[in-house]
Amino acid sequence: MTVREISAKEVTAVIRQLCMEANTLLGDDVINAYEKGLREEQSPVGKDVLRQLLENAKIARNEGIALCQDTGLAVVFVEMGQEVHIVDGDLNSAINEGVRQGYRDGYLRPSSLDPLSRKNFGDNTPGIIHVEIVPGDKLKLAVAPKGFGSENMSRVTLFAPAVGIDGVKKFVVQRVEESGPNPCPPVVVGVGIGGTFEKAALIAKKSLLRPLGQRNQNPEIAKLEEDLLAEI
Repeated sequence: MTVREISAKEVTAVIRQLCMEANTLLGDDVINAYEKGLREEQSPVGKDVLRQLLENAKIARNEGIALCQDTGLAVVFVEMGQEVHIVDGDLNSAINEGVRQGYRDGYLRPSSLDPLSRKNFGDNTPGIIHVEIVPGDKLKLAVAPKGFGSENMSRVTLFAPAVGIDGVKKFVVQRVEESGPNPCPPVVVGVGIGGTFEKAALIAKKSLLRPLGQRNQNPEIAKLEEDLLAEI
C-alpha cells in the first residue's frame, strides 16, 4: 500500500481560504432559490426582503466582505483517506491555524470564547472539527461557519419508539414554528434521525452541506423531506 503524504501547511492554506470564501461567497444554489422566491412571492414585504438578500450577496461577493456580521464558529468536516499521512504537523493544529489565519485575513468577527468566563479567544479557534476516515488517498475539507442565530434554534430530542415518524414530523414543524424569525434568513432546516443524540445532531448539521433542493437518494426519505417542506 502506498501512503500519500500531505503537508500540514497545505491543510492550513486550504482552510484559510475556505473560511474566507464561506463567509463571503453565497452558493449559486442559494442565489437561485432567492431568485425563484422573488418570482413566486406574493407579499410586497417578502419581495423586498428577497431583493435585499440578493443585493447583500452581490456586495459581499464583489467587495469581499462578510455576508453577515455573525461569522460564526468554523465547523470543519474532514473526510480523510486511510492512506493519507499528514506530515510537518498534525491535522487538528493545521486546521486551527487555517481558521486563525482565515478569520484574521478576511477581517471576520471572532466568535469563540470561554463558555464560563465569556472571555473571547480573539481568533475564532478552536474550530469544531469532525473527522471521518474513508477509503483511499484523498483528503476532503469543508468549512461551514455556524452563526448563533441559527445554532441557538437547534434542538435534539429523544423519542419513545411508539412516537413513530408522525411524532418526528411534528417535532420538526413545531421547532420551526417556535424559532419564528430568530434564525437569520434564509432558513435551511437540517434534520438528523437515528443513532445517539450526538449522532443525530451531526447528521442534521452535515445535511446542510447538500445543495438546496437536492433530495435524499433513498426514496422513502426523499418523500419525508417533501412532506416536511410542505408542512413547514
